[in-house]
Amino acid sequence: MAAHFLGFKSIGIEWDRNACETRYAAGLPTIHADVSVMRASRFDEIPKSVDVLAGGPPCQSFSVAGNGKGRRALSEVKDFIHRLVDGDDEAKIDEDLRALDDSRTALVLEPLRWLLKAIETDGRDPYKVIVLEQVPAALPLWEVYAKLLRAGEGRLNGVKYEAEYLQLKTEQFGVPQTRTRAVLVARRPGHGAIEPFDTTHLPFDLNRGKRNASQPDLFSADSDVPGGKRRWVSMAEALDSASRLKGSPVDVSRLRTRGRMKFFVVSNYGSGGDPKNRGRRLSSEPAFTVTGKISRNKVYRSAEEYEAARSDRFTIPESGVLQTFPHNFPWSGKDQAQQVGNAVPPRLGMHVLSRALRGNAPSEGELAASVTWPDVPPAGTAELRAIGCGDQSRCPPDSHKVTRSPQEPAP
Repeated sequence: MAAHFLGFKSIGIEWDRNACETRYAAGLPTIHADVSVMRASRFDEIPKSVDVLAGGPPCQSFSVAGNGKGRRALSEVKDFIHRLVDGDDEAKIDEDLRALDDSRTALVLEPLRWLLKAIETDGRDPYKVIVLEQVPAALPLWEVYAKLLRAGEGRLNGVKYEAEYLQLKTEQFGVPQTRTRAVLVARRPGHGAIEPFDTTHLPFDLNRGKRNASQPDLFSADSDVPGGKRRWVSMAEALDSASRLKGSPVDVSRLRTRGRMKFFVVSNYGSGGDPKNRGRRLSSEPAFTVTGKISRNKVYRSAEEYEAARSDRFTIPESGVLQTFPHNFPWSGKDQAQQVGNAVPPRLGMHVLSRALRGNAPSEGELAASVTWPDVPPAGTAELRAIGCGDQSRCPPDSHKVTRSPQEPAP
């Protein structure tokens, strides 16, 4: 998404069939495959002109919302990173990786393995830029990555990078939600040092104190911060702006009271088993972190609705807008809420990629254009699906389940 709005061409590798369907509908070239399979046996299918490696390995095993096995395995994964660079037997490494508690944890090594593959493949050049994103718990891994990339030792064969790792808060870049991400940016020497990211908005105070749903200031008016950086973007501002765009599927009329957007959201997280302890956000504040479970968050227009348990839910287009996806983005396939929550907010992605590839922030014009997605004709979607899925024989196992009649022979 970010690459598209910045004018860069890209090709995606995606394991989840539903996410592929959304990408095909959006006109984004995608290979439906497992990244480890692509690296091991289909690497030649990646055009040699591809010179940027960007990825977000699965974060569930590292996330504070998960079971924590990945966090406990951080030291083990660091060891695997060093073993890969030092040239240990990869068959043995793969065997040891399979013994981890969560197989997804091993996927955080894939970007490094892709870089080593590019370095060791005749006719390929090392990637000029590498951009990786994960939950904050993975920042120690990006630190290890950065140190190794700067050194260029072992299997890196003298290939060195300027590399920095940092935490970014999405609301400080105009995303209407609070979400902290760990980012690694690395690029070959010659482009200057990677400067700190300039934030465009103020941070949201997470320690502003608990509010009671019955308090009279529940719907306190928005207020601008005079001078300096812009105030963070609220849910009401984002949804209202999206609803006013031509042909927008975002209809927030149900969330208005006397013409004003007034509601509050009760999260499905942080309850400690007691629903009364669940967090609340006002419409005049940024959203909670948009996860794959956002459809479980409950929306109320008043304290009376809350007391009567009459709640609403965000729609998929609305959830996408809170992630800074275009209002008309063509979400497709199943598990759309999970697709929304798994994604990097495109506006944050634009800031990261623009800084990594061009050394500056995205222009106001580029950011303004990112609110609308261009229409893709059905023929274009079908062509991308044919390229990405082909005859389905090379897609991940069991990803295309087809029910056949008893008379129909198996392929």
